[in-house]
Amino acid sequence: MAKTILITGASRGLGRIWAEAFLKEGNKVAATARNPETLEELKREYGEAFLPVQLNVNDRNACFEAVEKVKHEFGTIDVVINNAGSGLFGTIEETTEQEARDQFETNVFGLLWVTQAVLPILREQKSGHIIQVSSLLGVITFPLLGVYNACKFAVEGLGETLAEEVKDFGIHVTLVEPNGFTTDWGGASAFHTRHMEVYQGVRDNFYKDQADNSYGDPKATAAAILKLVDTSNPPLRLFLGKEAFPRTKRVYADRLKTWEEWSDVANAAHGF
Repeated sequence: MAKTILITGASRGLGRIWAEAFLKEGNKVAATARNPETLEELKREYGEAFLPVQLNVNDRNACFEAVEKVKHEFGTIDVVINNAGSGLFGTIEETTEQEARDQFETNVFGLLWVTQAVLPILREQKSGHIIQVSSLLGVITFPLLGVYNACKFAVEGLGETLAEEVKDFGIHVTLVEPNGFTTDWGGASAFHTRHMEVYQGVRDNFYKDQADNSYGDPKATAAAILKLVDTSNPPLRLFLGKEAFPRTKRVYADRLKTWEEWSDVANAAHGF
């Protein structure tokens, strides 16, 4: 059955790929971008099935207005994919206040504002699926991406909480957690702090590790997202790519080992 899908941050990368995949399957798609001219090609090809929407998700009022525009145009919203975001590369010490705030404004608060805007519509329908695009880096961390890691950990907490709060309204929530893909997320779309020479060794080790990674083909994610949207009982979490699960298993094995080793101290802290 055809659905109406709202995707934020769809001008390029995964958002653009998913928007086009949904359209090819006969769905209606509303796609947001700061510059809607980047979406003109999709509008020419898919006509009335596609609605480009100008939106800076940092503006809460604009998020509510954009959602209302989509509801007015298509009559319903079945799926919301919060995909808008950016990456910031740099160590914790190198990060300026403005750089940190800008990351949270888009990657956390922008997602929150769109979520708040769509919830009344989905509650009234007693159905819907909110897909929050998190990251492998919302489950484990990489150096040089501390503030981005923190944003995605926040998205994980918001998404897991939201799933419990809205399940009785017939609304599903999924946290999509991609590993690295060959998009321009780490290139033209990325922001970089001013480097401190003392961290050059950390930087060298990070980029050496990344050179050994197997980055996925972003186009291959479309089939997974189509399947996710079509299932009647979607999972709370879904990794994308073959690197995410093995890395997470290694990290969580270490975490469980540490918690076990310190369990006597933890239990004594309970007081009785």
